[in-house]
Amino acid sequence: MDVSQYLEIFLDETREHLQNLNTEILNLEQDPENEDTVNEIFRAAHSLKGMAGTMGYKRMQTLTHDMENVFSEVRNGTIKIKSHMIDILFQCLDALEEYTTNIQENSDEGTNDNEALIKLLNDCLKPDGAQEETPAPESTAGKPAAAASGGSKWSSIPLDEAQKLVLGEAVKQGKKVYGITVKVQESCILKAARAFLVFKAVEELGEILVSAPSAQDIEDEKFELDFSIIVITDSPLDRVLADIKSVSEIEEAEGAEMTDFGGTEEEAASPSSPAAEKAEKSKEKSVPAKTETAKASGAENAPAAKAGAAKQEKKSNAKAVGNRTVRVDIEKLDVLMNLVSELIIAKNSLVSATTTQEGRESNAAVDSQIEYLENVTTSLHESVMKVRMVPIESVVNKFPRMIRDLSKKLDKKMDLQMTGEETELDRTVVDEIGDPLMHLLRNSADHGLESAEVRAERGKPEVGSIFLNAYQDGNNVIIEVGDDGNGIDVENVKNKAIERGTVTPEQALNMTDKEIIDLLFLPSFSTAKEVTDVSGRGVGLDVVKSKIETLGGEVEVKTQLGEGSTWIIRLPLTLAIIQALMVEVGGEKYAISLNSVTTLENIAPSDVKLVQSEEVIHLRGSVIPLIRLNEVLDIESTRKENENMIVAIVKKGDKLAGLVVDKLMGQQEIVIKSLGKFVDKTRIISGATILGDGEVALILDANVLI
Repeated sequence: MDVSQYLEIFLDETREHLQNLNTEILNLEQDPENEDTVNEIFRAAHSLKGMAGTMGYKRMQTLTHDMENVFSEVRNGTIKIKSHMIDILFQCLDALEEYTTNIQENSDEGTNDNEALIKLLNDCLKPDGAQEETPAPESTAGKPAAAASGGSKWSSIPLDEAQKLVLGEAVKQGKKVYGITVKVQESCILKAARAFLVFKAVEELGEILVSAPSAQDIEDEKFELDFSIIVITDSPLDRVLADIKSVSEIEEAEGAEMTDFGGTEEEAASPSSPAAEKAEKSKEKSVPAKTETAKASGAENAPAAKAGAAKQEKKSNAKAVGNRTVRVDIEKLDVLMNLVSELIIAKNSLVSATTTQEGRESNAAVDSQIEYLENVTTSLHESVMKVRMVPIESVVNKFPRMIRDLSKKLDKKMDLQMTGEETELDRTVVDEIGDPLMHLLRNSADHGLESAEVRAERGKPEVGSIFLNAYQDGNNVIIEVGDDGNGIDVENVKNKAIERGTVTPEQALNMTDKEIIDLLFLPSFSTAKEVTDVSGRGVGLDVVKSKIETLGGEVEVKTQLGEGSTWIIRLPLTLAIIQALMVEVGGEKYAISLNSVTTLENIAPSDVKLVQSEEVIHLRGSVIPLIRLNEVLDIESTRKENENMIVAIVKKGDKLAGLVVDKLMGQQEIVIKSLGKFVDKTRIISGATILGDGEVALILDANVLI
C-alpha cells in the first residue's frame, strides 16, 4: 500500500499532536487531578497511534499505544499521576520527535524500539494495586444486541452484560444509542485511514462503546469493506451519519437507534450482582471521563446530561470552524507572492507611463481605471500577506517544556512568562526565528539567573523570572527576551576581550558600554568560566546575531548589573512588499519604509543647533538629531545652503531622528528585491526596488541610521 502521498499530512498533524501533548503534560504537572487535561492527552495519544498504524510505523504505534494505556488507567482512577511519570512521558515525546525527524528525512522511523521507555511505561501500570482489566468488548461472548433493524450488521455485535448495563444507563441519562455500519469504497487504498477519520468524526459527537471488527483489527486493516460501531451520543442520528459520510471514500453509512439491550432491571439494580460490578468497571472505561458517573437520583442525572450536551455542542462548533481551513504548501504561496510582486511593478509602470507623457490629454476614464487597479493590487497584496502570516505561537509553544527541563538540569527554580504569542510574522521568518530565541532563553537560564542562594542574599524571589514578549511596532515585530538575574558585567566582558586579544587595553578604555556588550556577539566569545552541555562555547549569541541579520532584523541588549538583561529583536513584518516614502538625494532616488516615518518637516537652516558637535533640531518639545543622507551616502546634495531643509522624522522604538533629503517624490508601493551576497555588508541599504519607469531605487533602512 502506497502511503507516500499522505506523508506530508501525517508529518504536519503529528507535529501538532506532539506540541499539544507537550503543552498538556506541562499543564498536568501543575494540576494532576484535571480530568479534561487527562482526556485531551489520551485523545492525542490515541490519534497518534492510529495515524502511525495507518502509515505503517509500527515502533511509533507501539510507543503511543503504551502511552494510551497509561492514560486509560489514569482516566479510570486506577493510577495517579506522579512526578516521575511526567519525566517518563516527556522522554516518550522526545522519542516520538526522533521518530518524526527520521520519517521526514528518510521516510523511515528508524530502528530504535525504545524498549527501556516502554518498560518504564508498563511499570507505571503496576503499582497502587491496579484493578483487573475488564475483558475487551470485541473478545467477549454474549448475546447480540436487539435493534430496530434486525438485518443490519451492527445488530450482530455481541455485548456482554456490563456493556448492556452501560448502554441502559446512558439511555436513562437522556442519551441516544445508535448502531451504525460504515462501508468504504471498493477503490479505497487506505481503508484503515478512512476508518480512523470516521472514528475521529464520531468521537467529536460522542463515545464509541464497541466496534466490529475490533479497533485494533481496524487499525491493522484486518477488515473487508465495512465495519460496525455502537455509539453513545446526544446528537441526532442524521447528524452522526452526515459527519461519517463527509469523510472521503466512504460509500455508505446506515444506522438506527437501539432501545433494548437485554439484561433485567433486577440485575441492574442489584448492587451485589457480578454483572453490576462488571458494569461499574466498564463504565469507568467506556463512558467519557469528563462526565461524572450518574447517581441514583434523577435530579442529579439531569445536570450531568445538560453539561454533556453543552460540551458536545462546543465540540461541534469547534469542528465547524476547523473544517474551514486548508493546508497550502509554502512554495505555492511564494509563487503567488512573486506574481503579485510582478503585478505591482507592472502597475507602477502603467502609472508612470500615463503621468509622464508630455502633451497627454487628460482622460478621466483611463485615470479612473488606473486608480481602480491600484486599489485592487493593494488589496490583493494585503490578502496574500495575511495568508502568509502565522502567529509566533507555533514557535514559542515549545519553550515552556525547554525551561522546565533546564530548571531540573541546572537545579534552578525558574518560571517562563510569555505574552504576545498571537503576534503574526511572515511564515518564512517564523520558520527561522526558533533557534535564535532558543539560544537567548538558554542563555538567560544558564548565565542570567543566579542560584537560589545568591538570589536569597540579594533579596530576590527564590523562583527566577524569564520572560518572552512579542508585539508589533509599525512595520516591525519586536520580540523581547529577558530575565531578572545577574545582568551583564561590562567590566568582566572588557577584561575577557583584552585577555583573548580581541581588543587592546587602549581600545577598551575608549569603548562605550554598548560597544563592549556587542563583543558578546563575536564568534567563540564567551565569559563563562566553564563549558557545560547547556552553554559556554560562545556560539549561541553569534548564531543569534547572524540569523537575525539574515532576516533583515537587528538585535540589541539592555542590561543592568544585578537586576537582569533584556535582548530586543527587531524583525521586519514582511520581506516582500512595503509602502514606501520615495525621496531624492543628490539626484538619486531612494525609498524609506513608510512605517518608519512619523512626520515630514520643513526646517530653516537657522533652526539647526549644535549639541556636542552634533546637529539637532528642537521639535515639539523633543530634541531630535539630524542625519544628512548626502553625507551618509557620500554624494553631493543638490539643495542650496540657504534653502529650507526637507526632514523626514523617523522612529525606532522610542528613538527619533531627522533624515535630511533634497526632494520628496511621494508615497509608493514597492517590491523589495535583494542586492545579492556581494553587497550584503552595506547595512544601511536593505534592498532595491524597480520603479515604474524601469529605474532602480535603493531602499534605506532607517533602523540602522538611528
